[in-house]
Amino acid sequence: MRQAHESEMAEDYVELIAELIELQGEARPVDIAERLGVKPPTVTKNISRLKDAGLVSRERYRAIFLTPAGQKLAEACRRRHRIVVAFLLSLGIDEDTAERDAEGIEHHVSENTLEAFERATSRFEKKC
Repeated sequence: MRQAHESEMAEDYVELIAELIELQGEARPVDIAERLGVKPPTVTKNISRLKDAGLVSRERYRAIFLTPAGQKLAEACRRRHRIVVAFLLSLGIDEDTAERDAEGIEHHVSENTLEAFERATSRFEKKC
């Protein structure tokens, strides 16, 4: 259970860091804390874990950047998120709910299920 939680945390953080870098050119701990609704010391602790795992690089009092491994994880997370959201939207779920629900589903969906979601979404789009 603890490892699953840490994996979810890592995925949420690298996905957010990638988004912040894309939008602002950098990811600052204060921005991460604000977006995740946590206190800065929590971000600092989690960034240290991500650095130890080889997913981010950071110098003290500087912005946070993804390593190649972190970038790869972020891209995989974004892909899963897009597929899950598209699948939920194809079922008629409203966009806000689909986004919210995808946040939980994306961490636990198997690759087989994800591929099935993608196939189903593709078939739905062809019908429209």
